[in-house]
Amino acid sequence: MSESKATSRSAALYERALHTLPGGVSRNTVLRSPHPIYAAHAKGCRVTDIEGVTRIDFSNNMASLVLGHADDEVVRAVSEQLTRGSAFALATELEVEYAEYLCERCPSFEKLRFVNSGTEAVMGMLKASRAFTGRPKIAKVEGAYHGLYDYAEVSQTSRPESWGDPTRPASVPVAHGTPQTALEGVVVIPFNDPDRAREILDENKDELACVLLDPMPHRVGLKPANADFVQALRQWTQANDVLLVFDEVITFRSAYGGAQTWYGVEPDMTAIGKAIGGGFPVGALAGRAEVMDVMNPLSERVLFPHSGTFSANPVTMVAGLTTMRRFDETAVARLNALQARAVSGIEAAIERTGVAACVTGGGSMFRVHFKPTAPLNYREAFQGPEELAQLKLMLDHLFGGGAMMINTCAAALSTAMEEAEIDELVELMERGFEKLPKA
Repeated sequence: MSESKATSRSAALYERALHTLPGGVSRNTVLRSPHPIYAAHAKGCRVTDIEGVTRIDFSNNMASLVLGHADDEVVRAVSEQLTRGSAFALATELEVEYAEYLCERCPSFEKLRFVNSGTEAVMGMLKASRAFTGRPKIAKVEGAYHGLYDYAEVSQTSRPESWGDPTRPASVPVAHGTPQTALEGVVVIPFNDPDRAREILDENKDELACVLLDPMPHRVGLKPANADFVQALRQWTQANDVLLVFDEVITFRSAYGGAQTWYGVEPDMTAIGKAIGGGFPVGALAGRAEVMDVMNPLSERVLFPHSGTFSANPVTMVAGLTTMRRFDETAVARLNALQARAVSGIEAAIERTGVAACVTGGGSMFRVHFKPTAPLNYREAFQGPEELAQLKLMLDHLFGGGAMMINTCAAALSTAMEEAEIDELVELMERGFEKLPKA
């Protein structure tokens, strides 16, 4: 099938979309040149678009589908719930059952509140931190993505001309019009540099409510935080009565109890999302009971009133609980082993082809960088024009060859995959490396 015929339906649909959606899309991640490709249906680890082309899905809706698409058990559970109702102005037994399950799964979860997205979970966690401590500021890692909230997104897209001195990273806005007060309310620390981080935190300790950390931040390079960095943050926060809060919206899939279990550290609160929804919109914030109780509506003084129309809706609850029960310790270990197979295979392909590239990751996720050594922080992970050109070439090669990746050349695996899909990706990626300049 020719390119013009293969893309004609998507091109026409995009022309329609441009009239009603800004940029023709509802989320920027689906944009491709010259237009998005539109999904028709999916099953397991494969997605078929409206042109009839089927690809292996290594994106899994940005790491949210740990069982893959249209899992039979999840579909059955959701279908049965839909016959009973999709949302009520009443509580349901499902939310209690799912909260109990998640609290049993992760040692740091004593109480939990469900919300509807990762952004909302992080936002709620930061507001709860301020309510508990009575302090206004938060600290976060330079370049780390934590969703759409003004404070959480500070520095997430900083560039060499704006990011400032490495010893004192600047608070750089993402959205035009971000209030200066929001920027002043965020303290930015470098990733994996405990000494510099402590210096910056010391200067702001009397105003800090929390230190926000993603233990394997995607945009900082998808490299697990060094143990000494995590331990340093835990020790500093405890010594200064500041909360340590984790963003595990993406990384909770990395280990049975989340990536925090890699470090033997229990944060005061954790935001989770994506995979725990079983394919439906979800978020949750969990943590120490005394911290979570700032949201307790039965308190004499409610410090953080909290609600949400679709929070803990039974469709999401049954899909999430069904999914996470299936994604047990055995399933997690199997999926992480597939990740290790992919990483070792890609690294061997890099060695054979002689390109300047490397692989980072952990759990069931990995990312390919077009640089010779793995980045340790956001500034090392930053991509210049040459790397971006190589990234586009590889992504287009993979997409054309039948594999969908996250647009950073990252992958989030699903249990619907077998070794055959992993090996197919490695072979396809090696052919892509052969098109790139040699190191």
